[in-house]
This record gives sequence, C-alpha cells and structure tokens, in this order.
Amino acid sequence: MTVQTKIRETNMNFSLNEDQILLQDTIRDFVEKEVKPYAKNWDEKEEVPLSTIKKLGAMGIMGMAVDPKYGGAGLDTVSIAMVIEELARADGGLSLTVAAHNGLGCGHIARFGSEEQKQKYLPDLASGKKLGGWALTEPASGSDAAGMKTTAKKDGNNWILNGTKMFITNGSVGETFVVLAVTDPAKKQKGITAFILEKGDPGFKAGKKLEKMGMKDSDTSELILEDVKIPDSRRLGELNQGFVNTLMMLDKGRVSIGALSVGLAQAALDESMKYVHQRETFGKLLKDHEVIRFMLSDMAVEIDAARLLVYRAAALAVEGKPFTIEASMAKLFASEMAMRVCNKGIQIHGGYGYTREFPVERFLRDAKLCEIGEGTSEVQRLVIAREILKKYES
Repeated sequence: MTVQTKIRETNMNFSLNEDQILLQDTIRDFVEKEVKPYAKNWDEKEEVPLSTIKKLGAMGIMGMAVDPKYGGAGLDTVSIAMVIEELARADGGLSLTVAAHNGLGCGHIARFGSEEQKQKYLPDLASGKKLGGWALTEPASGSDAAGMKTTAKKDGNNWILNGTKMFITNGSVGETFVVLAVTDPAKKQKGITAFILEKGDPGFKAGKKLEKMGMKDSDTSELILEDVKIPDSRRLGELNQGFVNTLMMLDKGRVSIGALSVGLAQAALDESMKYVHQRETFGKLLKDHEVIRFMLSDMAVEIDAARLLVYRAAALAVEGKPFTIEASMAKLFASEMAMRVCNKGIQIHGGYGYTREFPVERFLRDAKLCEIGEGTSEVQRLVIAREILKKYES
C-alpha cells in the first residue's frame, strides 16, 4: 500500500484576474512610495508605522476579509495572500501586523460574532481606525492550549477574566482584542471560550513589550488581565467553543504566513539580483560566476514552488473546499524555504550581507518568525502526518 496525497479538484489556474492584477499594481505602487523608503528606519527604531497603517486602512487593506456591509473590502483568500506577499517584499513587520489584524483580530469577530458585535466592532477595525489583536498564547502555553491558565468565571450576567497572555501581535498598540480563556477546566481545549476586550477596560492592560530578533516594527507584548469584568454580550461565539472555532480559522492564517514567507524570500532574491549585477570579484561580475548562478537558480525554484503551494491552498479556500493539509504544507515549506533563501541572499552579499547597510539581513531575521507563528514547523508536520495517516488507514 502506498500513501499519495490526492490533489483536490481545483482549476489549478493560479493566474490573477483583472481585479487582482489592479490590486497588485496598486499595492506595489504604495509599497514603493510609502514602505520601502522607511522600512529600515522602522526596524531600527522598533517603531510600528501607525500612519502608514491608517493609509492602508483607507485603501481597504485593514478590512480585507470583512464583508462590505461592515465597511470591509470582502476580498477572497487568493487576493489576501497576494497583498500579504507584496507587503512582505518590503517589510515583514508591517505585513505581519496587517495579517494578524485581518486574519485573527477581524477574522474571529467576522466569522463567529453576533450581528450586534459585527456592527459594533468591524467598521472601526476594517477602516484601520482601530487595530485588532488576538490572544491565545500564554507564558507557559502556546500550541498546547490545554495548558491555558487564563480563566473567565461567570458572575451573573458578567464574566471576570484573570490571566496573562504572551507574544501578542499589536498587544500595546491594539484597541480591540479577542481573548481566549478557560470557562470549563474539565473539558480542557473544549472548555475554552472567546471574549472581546477593549483597551480601557478596567484591569486590562499591556504588559512588557518584547524585544525581538526580527519583525521589530510589528508590536509584540504581554497582555495582563486582572479581574476584568465584561458583560456576557462580549462573549464571542458559543460557550466553550473558542478553541474549536480557532482551529477552523487557522488554515487561512497559515496561508497568510506562507504568503508572507514567499514575500520575504522574493525580496531576498530581488536584492541579490541587483547586487550580482553590480559587484565584481576576480575580474568579473558576480552574476557571471557559475556558483552564484546555481545559488540564484535554487532560490528562484524554491520561491516558485512555495508560491504555488500557497496559491493552491488559497484557491481551495476560495472554492469552499477542505484545505487543511494544503495550508499546513504551504506554511511549512514556505517558512523553511524563506530561511534558506534569505540565508543564501546574505551569502551572495558576502560581508556586506551581514551588515545593516543591505536589507537581506533584515529579511532573514524576519523570516525566522514564519517558522514559529501560526503553528510551528513541528505542529505543521504533526498536522500533515495526521492527514496522510488518515488516507493510509482509510
């Protein structure tokens, strides 16, 4: 007996349509003018580019997956992946901020919120007026949600939340958060519920801002909850279904991180191509050395392979078909590919690549996060193994 992953039926045509090409051109023009010239400075200052995020909001990018009736752009998964990739080609941190805001902050409310919640929170999030965040991970639990310590206890028509969240994107700059907490400890992962918290809620505050290796212009911090009292109207989704709902959202999040990885790798190749046409060694340009040509070839092949995996998963999502294994494959391969390609980019630049004079070192630092966020490479391998074993055993 053999195990072969069946290619799900899809049109397998990953060409962008006219609207998507127009959007791509618009984002590329924006990135050239509003992001590339400033990305190095944002990284060095560890500064979240809030004014640039507001501009993206005005373009509809901060509400990409939100229904237009709530002020969003209503883009499909392929279009969203394309936007995330284009942003990452200039700035991984900005791309991560946009991806987290859209996929998790807005996404959880858009998919599982009540009509009242959608009307209340989504317009400000979709316009970029407010930044959203999503809080699952804690100091002692990440992929292991059963180890969650944050609790939500019923108090009449209210809930009292206590605990600490860690590694929260937009933690200190966000204003609307989806926070997951244990509501029935005996049920472990199936006893977790989601709640909507807002900056200014008594007892709810940002903790330590984390100093990171990369993605420095994307804010990451602790969130601290001390007897935070909120009404039941801010419970998001059904009781004890918070983590179950999270699992339903993760596939699209993995597509986004895959796209971000592709963008960073493409940026490393773009910069390397510029460099090899300028730098001379041993009497000829770098591009004329066979060893450099082999490196460029390997980089280009890996990027293309990863992009196709990402767009296959995105296309399946658009068609409403299952894409769990495809999303995990895309995220796993693309994130590890980005590390390999960005490392090659530094090698091509030689000593200069190890300095901050050239952006390839920033791309490598940013790429490392992609192997960790939205489920580590190890978690992706577990998901893929689970799915292929099902095929073998069926």
